[in-house]
Amino acid sequence: MERKREQLESQGIRIAALSNDKVATLEHFSGRAGIGFPLLSDPDSAIIKRFGVLNTAVPADHPNFGIPNPVEFLINPDRTVRAKYYEESFRDRFTGGRILVTELGGEAGAAQKTIETDHLRASIWSSDAVVRGGNRLALGVDIELPPKMHVYAPGVEGYLAIDWTMAAEPGVEALAVDYPEARRLEMPAIQEIVPVYEGKFRLIRDVHIGQPNEVEALLDPQGRLTLRGKLRYQACDDKVCYLPKMLDLDWTLAFEQHDRTRAPEGLRR
Repeated sequence: MERKREQLESQGIRIAALSNDKVATLEHFSGRAGIGFPLLSDPDSAIIKRFGVLNTAVPADHPNFGIPNPVEFLINPDRTVRAKYYEESFRDRFTGGRILVTELGGEAGAAQKTIETDHLRASIWSSDAVVRGGNRLALGVDIELPPKMHVYAPGVEGYLAIDWTMAAEPGVEALAVDYPEARRLEMPAIQEIVPVYEGKFRLIRDVHIGQPNEVEALLDPQGRLTLRGKLRYQACDDKVCYLPKMLDLDWTLAFEQHDRTRAPEGLRR
């Protein structure tokens, strides 16, 4: 969240984090990690309980009793909850970039690559340039077609729909693609109505990164993680349907190890 704090603030979003740690513990962590947003102390977990996110799997006699389940709330100015991002594991997190892009309509990160063919231009980007184990980020492909050109959308019959697949890698889970709503194109000459995309449109999907030991074999000597996929499409204009094309996609991300530095002994639970 700290990496995306300025971008979130530019959209009118203010960040605060809530923990059952003591004030002194949070002050130490904030100073060491360079956190620029408020870390709120809730030592008796009263607010955590009011939000309904107390981790009840921790026994009452355990030192960690009172910790919350990992969850992010997006709260409207009137204090109603706009969205909630609940994680099943304390090691998993939606990235700030993912929330910025998919929920707030923020601009995508800088394009890592732009591919141009005879039919379209595809700009490939990720919501975050740096990831850690357990992160859930967004990958995107922004597509621009010239006038009178279209590609077929999922659900078309008799033609090849645009399709984005990801290479299967251990420790990396690619979730379903979020396809935009298609336009219904009427073709009187052949008496068909087909779903198509024209002009500019965006494809986006979430990817969940496994823990460091699960993705270690995928890292290059510089510690970077490369995710690979393919984009298949069939383009047509007002006169010709062209042969299907397959584009190679890739995203290279810096992989950062978890911060395992413990608080000084006097500040621990």
